[in-house]
Amino acid sequence: MKALVLAAGSGSDMTPFSATRPKSMSHVAGRPILDRTLHMLRESGCSEVVTVIGQNGKAITDYFESGRNAGVGISYVTQRKTDGIGRAILLAKGKFVPGEHFILSYSDVIAEENQISSVMQAFFLSNKPSASICLTKKSGDFGNVYLDQAMNITKIIEKPERKDMGNYVLAGTFVLPYTFFGILEKHGGDMVKALAALIRSEGLKGSIWEKGWLDISYPWDVLSANKMVMGKWDSSMIHESVNIGGAKLTGPVHIEEDVEIRPGVAIEGPAFIGRGSYIGHNVLVRKFTSIGAGCVVGFAAELKNCVLFGKTRIGRLSFIGDSVVGENVEIGSGTMTINSNLDDSNIKVGLGKKVFDTGMKKVGAFIGDGARIGSGHCVAPGHVIEPGCVIAHNITNPKKGR
Repeated sequence: MKALVLAAGSGSDMTPFSATRPKSMSHVAGRPILDRTLHMLRESGCSEVVTVIGQNGKAITDYFESGRNAGVGISYVTQRKTDGIGRAILLAKGKFVPGEHFILSYSDVIAEENQISSVMQAFFLSNKPSASICLTKKSGDFGNVYLDQAMNITKIIEKPERKDMGNYVLAGTFVLPYTFFGILEKHGGDMVKALAALIRSEGLKGSIWEKGWLDISYPWDVLSANKMVMGKWDSSMIHESVNIGGAKLTGPVHIEEDVEIRPGVAIEGPAFIGRGSYIGHNVLVRKFTSIGAGCVVGFAAELKNCVLFGKTRIGRLSFIGDSVVGENVEIGSGTMTINSNLDDSNIKVGLGKKVFDTGMKKVGAFIGDGARIGSGHCVAPGHVIEPGCVIAHNITNPKKGR
């Protein structure tokens, strides 16, 4: 069975990362979210994937190319104008054959185990189009789903008036018939109307997903997703090329090839260190930290519950906590990301002209790709640093830095 993966969405509320990469190229536990979707598809027996890309789609094509390293064959379709999920699906119609069913997967959702296999099982047992559904604490943010006693979906409410309905929501994975393309065309690309028409004509079976699931909507969701994935680790995986020497490791730690770890390092798992990274003397890596490939962490730095996408340098004596850091970022020595308010109130984050309450007591910084932060800075809780931003060294004497 072929798969159609939607990866065109940039996510306006994913600032500062949406400026340079699609949401699906945010990293969780050392890998892009899209890589996890492709891995689940391969595990489920799918070998051919059509991927719809859009703004910054080159980040996807450069990383995955033909899909060889992901273990699947990938072809690409470009959505040049962001005009909805339904229209993105229609762009791929020519890649599929009448009479066949296909897997549809949104690439900005993440599950702690293989959600795709679960919905495929529901399809094969019922011989009906199927959709993965789950319960979420924020059901008002999604289309609510209603079921009959036989687990058939009877109704979908796109924008419920009440925000506390606590009902099932669509979880971003479907098995659909080729005829769905025609239904979408008939309804002008409106996904909700097309699904309602499918329910009336062929039916839509609900496949309940009861394990961890998260829709990536905001930059702090990356931290939650990272914690969800790492929280399932129960053993360490350390490449044979790595000499941990005088380092102290506790809990499940995943370390890829060609990582250099200097004496005095302490790593508290679950933690991840990507290939080719350097961890300097006396560095402390605390739980739920993901250090991407090619990173350099300087002497006595401390990293806690943070995600580094890769190719980033952290200066000595710095603290990076509860933060998400893009690729090719430079953080100078002695830089601190403050991750809490003195009154212990929730951290609020400004994204564009909007301010969001994260609902979290501990949130550090969100630092975009290619940013450069000089030495000696304190970054406020929940602060966003845009891609490519350059912040000069905090020089106090002489005052003008000369």
